[in-house]
This record gives sequence, structure tokens and C-alpha cells, in this order.
Amino acid sequence: MFAIHLLAFHFTKLKEDQIKKVDRYLYHLRLSDDVLLDVLARFQAEMVKGLGRDTNPTAAVKMLPSFVRSLPDGSEKGDFLAVDLGGSQFRAHQVKVFDDGKQSSQLESKFYPTPKEVTQGNGAELFDYVADCLLDFMATKNLKHKKLPLGFTFSFPCKQTKLEEGVLLAWTKHFKVRGVQDTDVVSSLHKALQKHKDVDVEVLALVNDTVGTMMTCGYDDPRCEVGLIIGTGTNACYMEEMRHIELVEGDEGRMCINTEWGAFGDDGALDDLRTEFDRELDLGSLNPGKQLFEKMISSLYLGELVRLILLKMAKEGLLFNGKVSTALLTKGKIEMKHVSAMEKYKEGLSNAKEILTELSLFPSEEDCIAVQHVCTIVSFRSANLCAAALAAILTRLRENKKLLRMRTTVGIDGGLYKTHPQYAKRLHKVVRRLVPNCDVRFLLSVSGSGKGAAMVTAVAHRLVTQRKQIDATLAPFLLSLKTLREVKDKMRTELEYGLKRETQANATVKMLPTYVCGTPDGTEKGKFLALDLGGTNFRVLLVKIRSGRRRSVQMYNKIFAIPLEIMQGTGEELFDHIVQCIANFLDYMGIKGARLPLGFTFSFPCRQASIDKGTLVGWTKGFKATGCEGEDVVDMLREAIRRRNEFDLDIVAVVNDTVGTMMTCGYEDPNCEIGLIAGTGSNVCYMEDMKNIEIVEGNEGKMCINTEWGAFGDNGCIDNIRTKYDKEVDEGSLNPGKQRYEKMTSGMYLGEIVRQILIDLTKQGLLFRGHISESLRKRGIFETKFLSQIESDRLALLQVRQILRQLGLDSKCDDSIIVKEVCGVVSRRAAQLCGAGLAAVVEKKRENQGVEHLQITVGVDGTLYKLHPHFSRILQETVKQLAPQCDVTFMLSEDGSGKGAALITAVAKRLHSVGQK
Repeated sequence: MFAIHLLAFHFTKLKEDQIKKVDRYLYHLRLSDDVLLDVLARFQAEMVKGLGRDTNPTAAVKMLPSFVRSLPDGSEKGDFLAVDLGGSQFRAHQVKVFDDGKQSSQLESKFYPTPKEVTQGNGAELFDYVADCLLDFMATKNLKHKKLPLGFTFSFPCKQTKLEEGVLLAWTKHFKVRGVQDTDVVSSLHKALQKHKDVDVEVLALVNDTVGTMMTCGYDDPRCEVGLIIGTGTNACYMEEMRHIELVEGDEGRMCINTEWGAFGDDGALDDLRTEFDRELDLGSLNPGKQLFEKMISSLYLGELVRLILLKMAKEGLLFNGKVSTALLTKGKIEMKHVSAMEKYKEGLSNAKEILTELSLFPSEEDCIAVQHVCTIVSFRSANLCAAALAAILTRLRENKKLLRMRTTVGIDGGLYKTHPQYAKRLHKVVRRLVPNCDVRFLLSVSGSGKGAAMVTAVAHRLVTQRKQIDATLAPFLLSLKTLREVKDKMRTELEYGLKRETQANATVKMLPTYVCGTPDGTEKGKFLALDLGGTNFRVLLVKIRSGRRRSVQMYNKIFAIPLEIMQGTGEELFDHIVQCIANFLDYMGIKGARLPLGFTFSFPCRQASIDKGTLVGWTKGFKATGCEGEDVVDMLREAIRRRNEFDLDIVAVVNDTVGTMMTCGYEDPNCEIGLIAGTGSNVCYMEDMKNIEIVEGNEGKMCINTEWGAFGDNGCIDNIRTKYDKEVDEGSLNPGKQRYEKMTSGMYLGEIVRQILIDLTKQGLLFRGHISESLRKRGIFETKFLSQIESDRLALLQVRQILRQLGLDSKCDDSIIVKEVCGVVSRRAAQLCGAGLAAVVEKKRENQGVEHLQITVGVDGTLYKLHPHFSRILQETVKQLAPQCDVTFMLSEDGSGKGAALITAVAKRLHSVGQK
């Protein structure tokens, strides 16, 4: 018993001594965590360099865009073909993807050899061979009569400009086919297939094996957004934010980046970590100076690295009693399968003895222990370096998502990972140590890159089909220049109808005279009150106007809410509430005793008989107070003041907010003769020649016309451009059949149009996985401010998803892209339609003045114009296109409904006193 213990002790001591000896000898191959974190940082820097447009040409890590923009979502279905070129065998696959709710698929494959004359021959022979193998496979599966989409897994670095195109940058993995580099491999395969007239195969996607691995695993686990190959070659891919990929146009969504990390270090970035054995191995390779990272970690080179180490140790007398066999001198004699066998936990030493004996080395027990430890150090360094680079990718993913902690899945394939007894365990352990804030699941790819190519093809097929459906849904919102010209011409016709006595009664665009007959001239002065009613808030203002050299406008105001029950109650209740608010303000300012002139901004369609008389034509913007339509709102205000019997006011003018906007800008720019509101509502006013206003007596001078163009189209004249969504929004509104143009152009309705489209796309299975959430069913949930936020160029899709989550819409990245596109289409159409209407007005002004070229200023107000990121630009571009003879300046109004009302009152007072004199 004692002898056995002594023997065990002796063996353990012997093992420890040999391990220490090897550790000392291979000190430079053992990497600490600090070194690995440094490698992580270096690889991160290389990734940034590869993604940059200016730095990519000199980057070692090429970060190639794959044009794979979406992961499987479970809705893929159908039959797909795949061919897989890149390893020791060529494979053809048929993949059936079932739409059974279980995300199940069926793979059938056939393997074909890749003889040396094919892998080292010319391009035409290679692609003819691939086509012949595919046809043989299709014949065995009875598929020749079917038209099937094909995915092509091509496991070599390619530069892609689209999914179905790829130019070979360089051969790797012992392939050296002539005449293929710098050509499109998909085109070459297509030509080879065309020689066979009896088959119809469409190559939909070119896929790297790494991308294929990610997609295969992504079908089983939606969290999978990284692919890793660690076998004969090595590579990694991951889903990168489009905004960071400068080599590809657009910044929406994500795209899979094929890092081609095998070339990491080709620029010298790893020279301090490369040993003399790495350098010797590189010099003896087919591509010296290239793929240096791959040569440090892939199974194709690890066996050779072990051989070079053993050879030097033997020559220095540290192994095999200094004897060197012919086999040990022969390149390629030690392969990865030998390294894996020698590292096995229990039988490793006996395997080592057998393998070394076959190499005529006749090892001692000490030799076997030492050789086993050499293998362990070499494979451990490989796992460490692989882990550091993978940790860099995971860190980038987490930072892209702005998460403190991330949960993700890495899809893995490759012989080294699958067959080495301890490699996977080591890799997992080191990755988790380097990125402790990432919860990583490692998922082994069962069906390999072939199924992945089919999955990429299935996703591409789904996206093509979905794209067609989305395009068909949004097509009615895309207005041609011809259509916009027609809208402009129709608007011009309706403007004329509203001005003429015989047609005005039936005109939809009412062209209401405002009795504002002048714009500010700078001599206005005094104290004025202004009231502003036009939405859910009501304002009372005191405005002090100074003239002369110290010309200025000072304003004091207070905002009061109008509860819904008052908006939709009786007229008497509404005006009593308004007078209560005025009383509070007069008390607040200490001016209750003063009888000040007052301008009343009343932002609803009114028919005026004079500047201080306004009969409400009809409520808009959600107001429904009874007993007001057909009544003079100034009289209703005076009666409410009398009922309160606390103060008296000189109501000089009833003003539309659009007119107020024009007057505010006119105070700054005398050339301003048009006012535009593009906000909750939509309207335009302009200074019209009196001779053209048939419903008002007199031909001298000008008068401001409040067009009330929101009702344009109420007679059906623009029904050809109204979509089913516009009709749904109209039917669900408070005033069906009315204000149709406003419902296509104003902020109050754009969000609701978007919501209707989103519901339709969801019903078609194109959004939110086909599930219409309760929040999406709620009318008004999608406010126009969300359109402005979602369309902001500064907003990443991650933030778009956060906005959608606030609305109770659980979206994926693809959903966010579609929602952003829908918002863009709806707001663009609104701006174009608004621009077409405005072009009609400026053209009319030009013709009124009888000039060939008109210079004019438009005063603008409204949240849609001011806050939406693109509305103002598109509106201005449209006006320029449709009214090229008009040079239009757009001037933002500063408080048109408050300051403007006071200025109108001041102008009216000035003109009145001039008239009296």
C-alpha cells in the first residue's frame, strides 16, 4: 500500500516538475486577464476603424457589411435551397421551414468532395462544379421542376453592396482558385446555373458561414445576435447599428457585420503577443503576413504550432532525449485531432504516448506529460484570444443598446469548439470573466451554415414579400408632382369660388372677409388687451406697444384651462368661463377699472360683417358648445361681461389666429401679406385686392381674407387623393365630412392617420408580430408630437422603441423602422399638400400684382411647422417647385394670436382715427 502511495506521489511530483518546465519555456503563450483586457480594447479600436468610411481602407479588420438586416421572426415559411462552399466538403441542402407556430424546420443534405483540382483550379471550373453538384442534389430530391430561392454560403471574405452580390477579396483555408478574386461570386454561380436550361434557381442571398451560424441559431433563439466560427478557420459576426456603419447608406435599423477578424494583427497590432513559433508558422504558410489572428487560434494551425514547439524543445534537449525524428521535422504531421486526443482528461497521456510513438519519437513518461501540457497551453491561448475578441463584440453590443447589463446569445459552430474536450468550457469561462455585465448563452449550431444560408434566404424572401405589402399600403400617400399641381389648381379654383358673389354660398373654401384693411406701419402705440381662444387653453394678455425710435411690444399674459365639459357644454357656460378668466387676469394685473381696447382672437371659422362682428360658421378642433353656431361671438362675449357686471371693455376686433400671425410678422417685415398656421389646425389668410372681393362693397385698397382652407375638399374635389385611412379618421371625428383638407394636413389628425395605418399593417402581420395591443385600439393614443420625436434625425431606433413602449407598443427593431417610415410618409404628404395650397395663394398674389416675379413674405405659426423635424423644409420645397416665379420668404411668427390680436386692434384704432379726421 505504501509503495502505491509512493508511486502516486512520485508521478504527481514528476507531473508538477514537467508542467513547471513547460510553463517557463512557454511563458509568452500564457496570457493574464490584464493582457486579455488589453486585447479586448485593441480589437474594439480595430472594429471602429473598420466601420469608418475614411479609416476602413487601411483597417486590418474589414468589418464587412453583409446586408443581412433582419433576424428570423418565426413567420418564415416555404422550401429553400442552400449550397455551402468553404470547408473540406461541398454541401447542398434543402430546408423546409414550417409556419406551424413552433418554428420547426427540416433539413436534408448531400455532401460532395472538393478535389484539389477544383480548389486550386480556375473559377469557371469551380462554379461549374458547384452548379453540377446542386443539380445532382435537386435531381435526387425531385426538385428540378420547382422554382426555389437559393442561399449561397461562401466562407471567404467578400465585399458586398447588396445581399445577392459579393466580390471576393481574398482566398483563405487552402483555396487558391484562379480568376475569382475581385469578381462577383454570385454572378459567377448564376452564369454556371444558366448553362442548365432545365432548372430555375434564383440566388437570393450570399452568406458567410459565420452569418449562417448566427441565423441558424437565431431561428431557435431570438436573442442570438452574434455568430462565431472556431474551427479550420475562425470568424465572428454580429448585429451592428446602421448609424455606425459608414460604408452603407442609411442609419435606420441594424445590419449584420462580418468582422473577418482572422486578419486582426495583420497591421502589427498583435506583434508584442506573437511568439517566435507564430512567426515561423506564418512564414511557412500559403499567405505569409496575413490572417495572423486566425493563425494564433484556428484548428488549421494549432497542430502545426505544437509541432514547432516540440521540435525546438527536442533540439534543445528538453524532450525525447534530444532526438528529432523525420516525422517531427515534417510540416503538418501533428494535426488538431492529435492535440485534442492528447488533451483528453483520462486517456490523454496514453493517447500522447501512442501518437508520439507513431511519429518515431518513443517518449518517456515525462515527455508525455510535457507534450500534453504544451497542447494545453497552445489551445488555452487560442480560447483566451478568441474570448477577448468576442468580449469586445459583446461590450460593443451592450454599449450600442445603452444597457448596464445585457442578456444575449452567441451562436457557435466549428470543429475546434465541437470536438476539443475542454475548449468550449475554457472559452465560456474566460468570456464571462472579461464581460461580467453580459449574461451570455452559447448555442451550438446544429445544422451548420447551410441551414443558416437557407434562413437568410427565408428572411430575405419574407422581407421582399413584406416590402411589397408595405409599399402597396403606403403608395397612396406618395404624391407625384403632377398630382400636387392638380391640387394647387383645384385650390386656386376654390379660392375664386369663395370670392365671387354667385358661388360664395356653395363654396367650401369660404374666403371670409376679416375687415382688417391694413398692416402695421410702425406708428401704432398704447395699451391693449388680447384674448386668445383656439384650443384647450385660453389666454388673456396685456400688450403695450411703443412707436418711434424706441418701438417695441411688451406682453403680459396668463393661461387658463378650458375643461372638456365646458368645450362641449352650452355657449353661455363657455363665455361665462371666458369672462371669469378675464376677471382673474384684470385683478392679477390691477387694471380692472380701465376700459382698454380689446382684440379677440377667435380661431374658428367666422363670417364677419365688420371688424368687430363675427358670426361662428361652425366649430372645429373638438369644440361642441351649443347655441353658438350662427351667433355673433362678440355679442356673446359682451352679454357675458354684462351678466358678470364687474368691468367693461372696448371690443375693437374679432381676429382669426392666422390673421394675427400675418400681422405679427407684418410688424417686423412690411412685405408680409400672407399668414399660415400649420399646427393643431391648418389655415391661410392673405391681403386680397378689394376689387376681387365681390361680397364686400368697395373696390379700393386691400382686405385680409381668412380663407378657412381646412374645408377644401368637402365637396369631393380631392377624393382621388384621400385614402381609406383618411376616410376612417374622418368618420371617427367630431365633424364627419367636414374640414377634409385640414384632416390630411394638420397636427390634430396626423397621429390618428398613422394609428390607422399601423392597425392595418398589424392585421397584415407586418407589425408587432400581428398582435393589435389594447393601446393601439385607443383613438388619439398616437399624438402628433410622437411623429415629431420619431422622425427626428437625432433619434436612434432604440429611442423610437422606447417611445413606442410608452404607448404600450412592444416593438422589435424592424417594427421601429416601419413605424418611422409610416410617420415620415404621412407627415411628408401633409407638408406637400400644405405647400400645394400655399403655392395657389402666392401665385394668386403674383397675378393680382401683375408681375412676372413676386417677392413676398409668409408669416408662419403652429407646432407642426415649428417642431416637426422635416415639415417646414418639405413645405418650402413644394412651394418652390409649384410656384417657381415666386420668391417666398418664410418668417416665424412670435405669438400671432396674442401679439397679433393687439396689433390688429392697434391698426384698427389708427385707421379709425384717420377716418374720423
